[in-house]
Amino acid sequence: MPVSELPAVTSSGTVPESADVLVVGMAEALGSSVLVGVPDDVERAWVKRTGTPLQEAAQALGALPKPGTVVALPGSPLIVAVGLGDVDVTPEQVRRAAGGAVRAAARLAGDRTLSVAVSLDAVEPEVIRGVTEGALLGAYTYAKASAEPTKRPVGALTIVSDASGAATAVAEGVAVAKAVCRARDWVNSPANVLYPETFADDVREAGKAARLDVEVLDEKALTKGGFGGILAVGGGSSRPPRLVRVTYAPRGAKAHLSLVGKGITFDTGGLNLKTAEGMYTMKCDMAGAAAVLAAVFSIAELKLKVKVTVWAALAENMPSGTAYRPSDVITMYGGRTVENANSDAEGRIVMADALVRAGEDDPDLLVDVATLTGACLVALGERTAGLMASDDDVADQLLDAAEQSGEPFWHLPIPEEISENLTSDVADLVSSGKSRYGGALTAAAFLREFAGEGRRWAHLDIAGPAWNGNSPRDYTPKQGTGFAVRTLVALARDLAG
Repeated sequence: MPVSELPAVTSSGTVPESADVLVVGMAEALGSSVLVGVPDDVERAWVKRTGTPLQEAAQALGALPKPGTVVALPGSPLIVAVGLGDVDVTPEQVRRAAGGAVRAAARLAGDRTLSVAVSLDAVEPEVIRGVTEGALLGAYTYAKASAEPTKRPVGALTIVSDASGAATAVAEGVAVAKAVCRARDWVNSPANVLYPETFADDVREAGKAARLDVEVLDEKALTKGGFGGILAVGGGSSRPPRLVRVTYAPRGAKAHLSLVGKGITFDTGGLNLKTAEGMYTMKCDMAGAAAVLAAVFSIAELKLKVKVTVWAALAENMPSGTAYRPSDVITMYGGRTVENANSDAEGRIVMADALVRAGEDDPDLLVDVATLTGACLVALGERTAGLMASDDDVADQLLDAAEQSGEPFWHLPIPEEISENLTSDVADLVSSGKSRYGGALTAAAFLREFAGEGRRWAHLDIAGPAWNGNSPRDYTPKQGTGFAVRTLVALARDLAG
């Protein structure tokens, strides 16, 4: 499957002479605008050539501290001034600014492949990481299927900072951004290219390169093991399901984090067929699996002292004579039975099998990630993910990681009365609620039944922000976004201590 080629990223205390583009910032300090990150030699050269201070020239062309404002000043190198907001920047401020500026530079590349230097006066390690992540994510271009090679507008990135430890912070930012781009590539791959078998094969190859332990259960192993949920959902497709486990177990690990990802490589809705419009983007329905798998590769590259076990439940939900039906009773992994209420609520079925299996390893924290419900998208919009958890302490731990990473989550409850929706006359549980209200909460309540009594558990519903059907913005491209990867890496960093 296509893999997007990313720019080479280096750290430097000065702007390389080879740079075609220099990104600097416009910030607000004490009510005034100030240009930050401009090296003295660049300022002198600009004044000598134009007779005007660079800040004055930038403001004359419309440069403002307002985030999202980008102005290009012609010269060699081309200077791009991007709005930063307040001068006391956060990692997310510079992440967005760097991403937007690099995307703007890429649009000006023409037939060239540019070398871009990003100088935003970053000093703190977390801010340097933010600049690095934003720049690399903003440079991302999906290698689309074409007879012509994909053009790379940005071939090299230099993160400019003379701070002590800058090179380490840049390397850490690259490891995270690469993982996000890996998840984007998986999500963007068409379903005739990425399906359970090829997805599992790709993970196996990546795991071999990263020296991680990868186990793939095919349909025979799933049948032998009793994974009735995954087999039911995948039963309608000629491409059988897979369950993938990836393990990272460093010496000295201080905690065990288990991650479960929904990997529906294409979701037609099964016999509860979706509309044509609703089906078109359903290659994205494996974004949860993409996030957890990509995250473990980043965690391993960062050598974080935390054990991580990832479970990716991969299936294709198709209508056929062998598809599971509404009203079917499924015997799940572990023995509980589920009445299928809606074949388009397939994600929770495959996730339930994986959650029970993950719990058998007794992790300290179990987190599942899924593009699970349209109800969550209706509740929180296209850019905010839902978070539901076993208790407030777990929710706070996830929210802290999300804040560090710059990814927006909102804590939603699982009211006790929601569980009443899951009672069945013919099985232990029914997969969907009797009421159309609170669909995201009902789905979380269903998953909680399989996470394990007393288990520290969180559910991340990323149905909205996993896919961007609108125009690109800051470091977020159109289509797959790689959402939740950064939060999971931040969570692992916290658990590692």
